[in-house]
Amino acid sequence: MKTSSHLWPGVPLALGSAVLFGASAPLSKLLMGSIDPWLLAGILYLGAGVGLAIVHVGRPLIGLPSPEAALQRRELPWLAAVVLFGGLLGPVLLMLGLSQTSASSGSLLLNLEGLATMGIAWVVFRENVDRRLVLGAGAILAGAVILSWSGDGLRLDTGSLFIAAACLSWGIDNNLTRKLSAADPVQIAMIKGLVAGTTNLVLALWFGATLPSIGMMGAGAVVGFLGIGISLVMFMLGLRHLGTARTGAYFSLAPFIGAILALVIFREAPTMQLAVAGALMAVGLWLHLAERHDHEHAHETLEHEHAHVHDEHHQHAHDGAVTEPHSHWHRHEPMRHRHPHYPDLHHRHGHSHG
Repeated sequence: MKTSSHLWPGVPLALGSAVLFGASAPLSKLLMGSIDPWLLAGILYLGAGVGLAIVHVGRPLIGLPSPEAALQRRELPWLAAVVLFGGLLGPVLLMLGLSQTSASSGSLLLNLEGLATMGIAWVVFRENVDRRLVLGAGAILAGAVILSWSGDGLRLDTGSLFIAAACLSWGIDNNLTRKLSAADPVQIAMIKGLVAGTTNLVLALWFGATLPSIGMMGAGAVVGFLGIGISLVMFMLGLRHLGTARTGAYFSLAPFIGAILALVIFREAPTMQLAVAGALMAVGLWLHLAERHDHEHAHETLEHEHAHVHDEHHQHAHDGAVTEPHSHWHRHEPMRHRHPHYPDLHHRHGHSHG
């Protein structure tokens, strides 16, 4: 493994996740004219779950063995918590909030998700943080706030509290998902999509929503598969390599990507607001890409299962030939060395320094 590879593949995966999720916002707006918002949330998540189920079941049929570690029984409580906070509480709290507050306040408050994700990662899970990282995250979040500012100000009401609670739920979800980042992300995102999609669909119908045409449902399912399903798989793979705070910061670029696409789809004119937000986000992105976290560190004995190739952290023998990447239960012996790294699967030590 070359030292320059500490950005690869984590950064492209996190940015790819943000691109897909960001693209889903203007596409969902196109569908919202003929689909109830809560029902649309159900269709998007179900599209993600069903699409990933087809991918999951279809792997052996097309001769593609899964290199990923299957979910272990001990990981089920984490999965249940991820589905509860991210798939059930988050969307329901958001819908309750949006129904009681203005769209401008709602879009501004949604920036709290990035703040909650990074704050929990740094304070609760003790991910390492330096000045450059905080400045970069601040610039990206400031860009997102400017982008969603409508000039109406921020009205704090019951709806705002519901949206803030939704963002906190997703922040908890993003941090707990890190506990599962060694397992098969397709399987986890599939379960989350199916449970969240079914729940939101049933609740929306219960409260009087009517099903749209098959064509509209199909379009919503495709947007959900790409914008939520594939995006979540890429987010989880990003977590593996970057840790939660950094992946969350890159993911905060999603509103800017959505705004750029909205210009194309709705033929809107570029605004000074978009230019300033873009400049701030570009500075934040540069600060993150230029970060070099490099110090001598010790690895304790660690036993786990995940997809890997034989690199400086994986020096073990196999009986017979293996394909790369491959997955099996393996043991890391204690070691001490120095190289650029992020809080990935093998670097979960926490400290704070500039």
